[in-house]
Amino acid sequence: MTDHSFRVAMMYHPSHHVTDLRDAERWFERVFGRPSTPLASMMKDAPPQPGRRTDYSTFTPISDVLFDTIDPKLYILDHVQRYPTVDRPHLKGFGWYVDGIADLYRELRAHGFRIVSQYDEIAEGDAPPASGPMPLFFTVAEDAGLRYEFVPRMPFPLDPRVASDWVLPAVSDDDPLGIERCSHHTVLTDRPERALRLLTEVLGGTVIHEGRNELLGASSTYVHLADAVYEFAVPGEGTDAYSDWQAAAPRDTYHALTWQVADLDRVERHLKAQGVGIRTRTDRAIIADPETGLGVPWGFVTSLTPGDPRAKSSSEGADHD
Repeated sequence: MTDHSFRVAMMYHPSHHVTDLRDAERWFERVFGRPSTPLASMMKDAPPQPGRRTDYSTFTPISDVLFDTIDPKLYILDHVQRYPTVDRPHLKGFGWYVDGIADLYRELRAHGFRIVSQYDEIAEGDAPPASGPMPLFFTVAEDAGLRYEFVPRMPFPLDPRVASDWVLPAVSDDDPLGIERCSHHTVLTDRPERALRLLTEVLGGTVIHEGRNELLGASSTYVHLADAVYEFAVPGEGTDAYSDWQAAAPRDTYHALTWQVADLDRVERHLKAQGVGIRTRTDRAIIADPETGLGVPWGFVTSLTPGDPRAKSSSEGADHD
């Protein structure tokens, strides 16, 4: 990638669509031991905006991830519900904080990626779409695989990671899952080249590993970008992952987050105590049952993906070939 006057600073947040925000908040408190804060609490003193709701979202910080949970029924802009109602929870998408976001917008369009505003209007001008004074835009899923979001790096009271003195917190004795950090995010696809072109050719990511993910039954490519690693997995027919991908095909599917943890036995005991089923257990990994996992097959591993520059040593590697 050539030098550009933009930089992907960090992941903004995963977006997770649910049927009930309060139920989701209680689930994260019970299972992850993390409190959530409604977006509306940050805007309680702001003047009302006709045709627009602010009670559609709640944020849950988990180690190095800011998790955003959305009830699509409540996401109203200009009197229009912008996301379809869901009958069961599922991950939706994610995006990034960017320095020099206007330059990135022009670079994306130069590479043939169509851009839409939060109102799903195709952007045509030289300036990026905005939410009020703030640039905010998305890729078109047919071009990139997912509807990836881009926002400028900015102060955000609900995101502790944007503070200049923030560091990755150590594992707390009070953390029921013993989470060290997010190992990787998994996107299911039958056309990995779409996302790889975006992440490596435009955004500056680096492929760090390719191999078979036996836990998913998929062939996977792993990209390190900014502060996170992304797995683009092509699942085999007949697998749970293939069924999940088919539901949104030919678009890609944001399938799961996998966490690096201190102790898998600790994870297993806590999940079972909280009524969260376990789909898969090996000596190096656990995958939760999405039916009892708020719609997500959460993964838990004790070591990072081979080639991950965040690993404590080059010998670390998760359950991959």
